[in-house]
Amino acid sequence: MDKYDLVVCGGGTAGVAAGYIGAKYGLKTLIIEKNIHLGGTITSALVMPAMKSNTKDINCEFYNDFISELKNFNGNITYGDGNSGWFNPEISKIAFDSLMEKSGCDVLYNTEIISAISANNLVKSACVISKTLSLYIESSYFVDATGDGNFSAILKNKILENNFSRQPMTLRFHVSGIDLNKFSKWLLDTDSDRNVSTVYEIDNQIHLSTACTWDSDRHWALRPIFERGISEGVITEEDASYFQIFTIPAMPGTISLNCPRVLLDNELDPLDQFAVSKALIKARKQIWRLFSFMKRYFPGFENCYISNIADMLGIRESRRVEGKKIYTKEDIMSGRTYENPVLHSDYPIDIHSYKKDASSLQKDVIDYELPFECLMASGFDNLFLAGRNISSDFSSQAALRIQTSCFSMGEAVAKHVAKLLGKI
Repeated sequence: MDKYDLVVCGGGTAGVAAGYIGAKYGLKTLIIEKNIHLGGTITSALVMPAMKSNTKDINCEFYNDFISELKNFNGNITYGDGNSGWFNPEISKIAFDSLMEKSGCDVLYNTEIISAISANNLVKSACVISKTLSLYIESSYFVDATGDGNFSAILKNKILENNFSRQPMTLRFHVSGIDLNKFSKWLLDTDSDRNVSTVYEIDNQIHLSTACTWDSDRHWALRPIFERGISEGVITEEDASYFQIFTIPAMPGTISLNCPRVLLDNELDPLDQFAVSKALIKARKQIWRLFSFMKRYFPGFENCYISNIADMLGIRESRRVEGKKIYTKEDIMSGRTYENPVLHSDYPIDIHSYKKDASSLQKDVIDYELPFECLMASGFDNLFLAGRNISSDFSSQAALRIQTSCFSMGEAVAKHVAKLLGKI
């Protein structure tokens, strides 16, 4: 096998951007993905829509191309608040394949990295394995876009310590067969807060969003309905800790649920597979209770059914890898700018908690930028980081982990390598 210019470890949110942009700019590029499709949180974890952020179109080439490709399959809308990041998770699988084919990026599915060879601060090759394959793949540059920092851990690059409470995970799901006209009218009558509940008609289809949590930071119009469900034994207080729904492009009568929030007796370590397995079992029980609750109490849900359960937990933070610079909360709050920023964002510091009234959404951030040194692994000269395993402290990562920022990280790495190899 010929040597690659760029090997991307992980084909999730950051990895697809790195792979696509790398190949588009003339690099011989490979994505190594453990699942049977690309997209990570977008496709496997059903995380949609992308959170809206002021990107100033910095390193947004992949995002713009992705949205254009989705439109070819009618898999995208721009919501009424101007957010163009409403996409269909299933169609995204097709769009990602199409983008990689157009760019010339190679993809190895069902394949994981189990070891690597390095010398003199350089990664030489990665050993990949599947049911029918085992070989070392050489490359000039590597990207750890695994989310959990798995490739960096294999290489024994320093992992930053977590001195904060873990954030709870979410197992998202879809419910179909809903009369959205009936539900949307009831929703608007029930909740007058347009910062929480909104309804728009887009392309002759009803699209909406609403939410309710157990936190008392605001008046939640749906909270009395959840309290009724708790008192009647349909759901538990824990099930009602966080509830958020969105409609999905090209899926009439279907909603995506950003819940349940999985709360165990002890804070869940996303790297403990025994604990994660218990969490998955518990979450699916919660999904059934929430489904039963909606079917019973929400007008328009009388004939609904569960149509999809994510095959991956939504993990907000696990490993963070040490880079040449560790980005901090102070960096975000200062609004510091850089000559060649990786990304631009105004998304707040969003920290979820296991405890009631303990989650925080710090909105008083100044528009912030990220320097490239945070994408450079501390222990290697040809290893880069992209995605939620970014070199950052706990608080700043809680702002940087959104999908649009992860896209920009992957794109920035690919463009940097293209410059190093004389392609730009």
